[in-house]
Amino acid sequence: MSGSRLFLATLAGLALLASSPALAAPQLRAQVRGELPAELRTRIETAIGASDRPVKNRFDARQRANAAAEEASAVLRSEGYYGSRVTPGVSDEGDGGAYITIVAGPLFRIAEPRIEWIEPEPAAELQALGRGELRLEPGQAGRAIDVVSAEARILSAIQKEGYADAFIGPREVIVDHADQTLRPTYRISAGSLVKLAALKVETTGGTRPDWLAALAPWGSGDLYTPGAVLDLEKRLVETGVYDQVSVSLAPPEEGDSDGLRPVVVTLTDRKPHRLEAGASYASSEGLGADMRWSHFNRFGYADTSAVFGRASTIDSRLGVEITLPHWRRLRQSLTGYAAVFNRETSAYDETGLELRADVERKRSDVAFLTAGAALEYTRTRERAAQPLVSVIERDQLIGSLLGALALDYTDDVLNPRTGWRVDVRGEPTVLTGGVTLSYFKASAQGSAYLPLDADRRTVIAGRVKAGSILGGTISGVPASRRFYAGGGGSVRGYVYQGIGPHLQDNTPRGGLSLVEVSGEVRRNLTPQWGIVAFVDAGAVGLSAEPDFVDLAVGVGLGVRYDLGFGPIRFDLAFPLDRRSDDPSYQIYVSIGQSF
Repeated sequence: MSGSRLFLATLAGLALLASSPALAAPQLRAQVRGELPAELRTRIETAIGASDRPVKNRFDARQRANAAAEEASAVLRSEGYYGSRVTPGVSDEGDGGAYITIVAGPLFRIAEPRIEWIEPEPAAELQALGRGELRLEPGQAGRAIDVVSAEARILSAIQKEGYADAFIGPREVIVDHADQTLRPTYRISAGSLVKLAALKVETTGGTRPDWLAALAPWGSGDLYTPGAVLDLEKRLVETGVYDQVSVSLAPPEEGDSDGLRPVVVTLTDRKPHRLEAGASYASSEGLGADMRWSHFNRFGYADTSAVFGRASTIDSRLGVEITLPHWRRLRQSLTGYAAVFNRETSAYDETGLELRADVERKRSDVAFLTAGAALEYTRTRERAAQPLVSVIERDQLIGSLLGALALDYTDDVLNPRTGWRVDVRGEPTVLTGGVTLSYFKASAQGSAYLPLDADRRTVIAGRVKAGSILGGTISGVPASRRFYAGGGGSVRGYVYQGIGPHLQDNTPRGGLSLVEVSGEVRRNLTPQWGIVAFVDAGAVGLSAEPDFVDLAVGVGLGVRYDLGFGPIRFDLAFPLDRRSDDPSYQIYVSIGQSF
């Protein structure tokens, strides 16, 4: 069977799986009878839940009906239907399924919401603030969530004003069946104003106290706010070097007469060392193995230092790396990297030494800015057209800068099912040795994920990548710095670097521009197992403008097994524009989705 026919067959198989009775949507545990508003009915059915297991007997059906009645009653009360009646039953017809009959009754409504301040009463301004946070209007539906939320809003607003010891007393809610009303009364104590003092560190770890103090987002004498304390805790958790982090306000007895109170920080260091190993396989790229030995908090700055190594058919390296979180400013990290490497590819061979430093600024939980600089000394052996093919050896000193922006709105790093992500990079580069040249290398990649059902069992995923080298020439830019396509992280089905211009002896030449497009249909068959049908396409051009003349397309199918933290993938891909050196198929095995 050809690759295109296999791909179409896979898509048809996915469609059949999606409509298969065995994978059909589970049925409600009990049918809901009675006249109900549509939104209320939906809430009740969601609470009852569904099951793909058929009813065994009438006893089983009765149990399901009773359980559904309890769930429905809880929903009705929470929505303000305090006079409702729910009756469970078992059908005498058909399969004897469970059902519940609901008479919702009248909707109870809010009346006379009040706040009672526990002595001593706070200032009038604070009382007005509390009343403003009630947001309960007489006559509105008496929903439980609205009543509880009002209490939480009041407490939060008071604490944000510096009243750290504010607390909620017993709440009183009178449900009056005579006039069908709900009368909530909140009892709240504000306490006294609290000001924040220095940190009180209670830890046996190696973290430097001066570095820790610099992370505090307040100055001595600032009014207490819950957000400031939580922000410090979040900053410490983000470093990843602690097993446990606790940041809390000291008890009232530790405060002074001016209301100053220290903040207690307790840190538990994680185990100082960690060994990680990984492996990947592609039929055209061979086997790759990685190992990383990490040391945490070696210097007391919540730092991570590591020695790493990689051995593979194409790219082998040995190096060291150190990362300093919150470097010079909050949410900014510095990473230093040094490595020796050896690359042996169809297009070139290269050995060298690389030194790099990157500063990453976390603008938000989803946005990252990176600026960096790198210096490399390399010895490259490559082929070039002269016009006859000849071997060129280059000793080069290459300096480059990096500017990058990454946005990630996906729900999971290794197995995204919804959202999108974008990465844009620019690298001004200068090289000397043999040829002196400066150029600008730019690339951008984006991917998006669209679930087709509420359970996200079927997901459509797409990826687009484009790149261009401006100011360079195909003979001046070293082979190792050009664009290539083909392989597991690119266009599956083709040999590594196999797409694009080739020399007369079939050596990949690389290019000054790149375009890649990928699409996948991902379907989960069970919580652990899933299948994928995919199509990839890519082109490499000799000019800086994208060139689609030699567009190559690959199709295939894959299997996924969820390891808990992410899937392991097995892909079988077929080239539709097969060259003489392309095998009829390629196999890829690695951890995580392809994109």
